[in-house]
Amino acid sequence: MALKLRLARGGRTHKPFYQIVVADSRAPRDGRFIEKLGTYNPLLAKDDENRVKLVKERVEYWLGQGAKPSERVAIFLGQAGIAAMPAQPTRPKKSAPKAKAQEMAREKEEKLKAKQDAEDAAKAEAEAAAAAPAEEAAPAEETPAEAESEATEA
Repeated sequence: MALKLRLARGGRTHKPFYQIVVADSRAPRDGRFIEKLGTYNPLLAKDDENRVKLVKERVEYWLGQGAKPSERVAIFLGQAGIAAMPAQPTRPKKSAPKAKAQEMAREKEEKLKAKQDAEDAAKAEAEAAAAAPAEEAAPAEETPAEAESEATEA
């Protein structure tokens, strides 16, 4: 009998919750299993300690019996230090952003960089103006009374 350590889905629509189980590889995903070894709640934050719970002793026992973990369960075991971290395969390029989305992201980056450069230049200019000694104020323009007195003298 080929044994697998894998996820069995529970929860409801749009609220997934998984049990980590050891099952016969021929059994359906959510069907009959031999033993429940832990839980996985993807709705919790990645740094939450309750996101993945494992019964370490039982996992080690089943690995010793020849059970093979699925890709996702192998990653959980690697993070818990129970087994070596598996090499994660390269994902298909189909999920990468398309050319138009990449160009839009590039334009957005360029705009942010230009804005940052303008702000840096403005700060540098303001600092230079503040550091330079204050120049003497230019003579104020003549008041109308002074202009009349000069006109009458001439």
